[in-house]
Amino acid sequence: MCGIVGYLGNDEAYPILIKGLRRLEYRGYDSAGVAIIGNSGFHLHKCKGKVADLESLVASNPSPGSIGIGHTRWATHGAPNDVNAHPHTSGDGKLALIHNGIIENYATLKAELINRGHVFKSETDTEVLIHFIEDVRNTTGVDLFEATRIALSEVVGAYAIVVIDRENPNQLIAAKKSSPMVIGIGSDGDFYIASDATPIIEYTKNVVYMEDEEVARIDREDGLKIVTIQNKQKTPYIQALEMKLEAIEKGGYDSFMLKEIHEQPRSIRDSIRGRLNLNLGMVKMSGVDQHADKWMNASRIIIVACGTSWHAGLVAEYLFEEFCRIPVEVEYASEFRYRNPVILPGDIVIAISQSGETADTLAAIELAKSHGAHIFGVCNVVGSTISRATHSGAYTHAGPEIGVASTKAFTAQVTVLFLIALSVAQKKGTMSHERIHRLMAELNSIPDKVEEVLLTNAIVETIAEIHKDHRNALYLGRGYSFPVALEGALKLKEISYIHAEGYPAAEMKHGPIALIDEEMPVFVIATQGHSYEKVVSNIQEVKARKGKIIAIVNSGDKVVKELADHLIEIPKTDDSLVPILSVIPLQLLAYHVAVMRGCNVDQPRNLAKSVTVE
Repeated sequence: MCGIVGYLGNDEAYPILIKGLRRLEYRGYDSAGVAIIGNSGFHLHKCKGKVADLESLVASNPSPGSIGIGHTRWATHGAPNDVNAHPHTSGDGKLALIHNGIIENYATLKAELINRGHVFKSETDTEVLIHFIEDVRNTTGVDLFEATRIALSEVVGAYAIVVIDRENPNQLIAAKKSSPMVIGIGSDGDFYIASDATPIIEYTKNVVYMEDEEVARIDREDGLKIVTIQNKQKTPYIQALEMKLEAIEKGGYDSFMLKEIHEQPRSIRDSIRGRLNLNLGMVKMSGVDQHADKWMNASRIIIVACGTSWHAGLVAEYLFEEFCRIPVEVEYASEFRYRNPVILPGDIVIAISQSGETADTLAAIELAKSHGAHIFGVCNVVGSTISRATHSGAYTHAGPEIGVASTKAFTAQVTVLFLIALSVAQKKGTMSHERIHRLMAELNSIPDKVEEVLLTNAIVETIAEIHKDHRNALYLGRGYSFPVALEGALKLKEISYIHAEGYPAAEMKHGPIALIDEEMPVFVIATQGHSYEKVVSNIQEVKARKGKIIAIVNSGDKVVKELADHLIEIPKTDDSLVPILSVIPLQLLAYHVAVMRGCNVDQPRNLAKSVTVE
């Protein structure tokens, strides 16, 4: 959600902060602001809108100073406007704070503070927090570092915060719980703070990923000190940042989304590399191998995820049940802990998240852990909270995904889940050696086949031009292709703002068929497999009601060609790998429709890349 950036060093803070905020725009936001400590106190600028609007605001009033904080806000408490934008200041105007997360007991704290004479300007929980820190400091006489620690011990909720004091231009205070925070350490005494590594990468490769309930003091003289909320001193663990600067730039593409769609052959290869040995006929997944007994004896697999990752989990449900003969349940992480689920010690819970910071998924993990389940994480970000909260896991190696609408993360997740299912099947002996070897060889060929699918771009663009003005769309698929129908519909909704629904093709007769007329485009995944004839029958049902059929078929298909209004051909593969190929044209379709409708494909309205609040 919100983007956080902070700087303390030898250079001017404003250029570093504003560049950092631009790097964090992909997270989604509706207002932005900066606070810099200058010779005469705070230079505070904030406004509704984009970082470009903030730059225009600051242009007429330069903000010198070598310490500052910046923020992009995704509204939770209070409308997106200038007043509710961050940073927020304390009642005495001495402190400024930026915050990602939600303070759940803010109303109680606010009532107490009002009784103590505090006056609030905004509707936000964040302003309550900085007033609370101010109140603790004034009533106890402790310094800002200690006041922040004490205040946070009374706070319920999630937070990543940075606090500065206008009377101390030599210190930043940061703290984290259930929201990401990384500290970069420069070679010349400079320090950088951010929600993720993207604003830091061009300045340093040395970073500290803060753990939950840690408070950090960054001081020009004393450097970095970290304690827990319980006042236990921690030794900062400095890691080398693996991300490369070019990975977060567009590289000649018109948008990050288009770039990331075209990166999928590479991201899939990277997710396979080192895990698939065709010569030995072996799949090596260290997170599975190290806990083989858990997988061998698992009575059930529960998959928790949100959004696109949930769709990847639905594909995995088919994979694990077919390959491993283990029953699977796929749950929305956002609903999981609110229905008192039955979780048994013999269960394996797979948590899927692109960012590794999804708040709903983290909450589901904690619940499952408390019931004794084995937790396996699938995420894309090294050092993320989910990677640290799980017992074992696997990284997807998709590389940074900047576009809000997930593309390469989905195909990388399906690839890794496919490898996990193959590995478990091999250990359990639930599939023949011949079948496993054929699937391994087919997976190995998938990146080349994705490159073939990307060549359909011109055809897809033509289809997008024809259907861009429709207000509704229906996506249909069976078996492994049903989750792809859901994902295709989600992509169209996310970035073009067209209402779209994904359905199992057979379910169309149980309601959605009432919507079909000559104005309804119906996108059907009709590749040749176990359900091919049934899908053809569903297409005929749509045609009988004058619906417009756009079909994804295997190269050389003759039957559907006679029925469809438009055809997109993809290479033939095993049913279990069809989702990786068939989703590509649907990603391209959503992209082209959105561009033609004048939508911002990288930053669709109301959406955030990393959803760090429940």
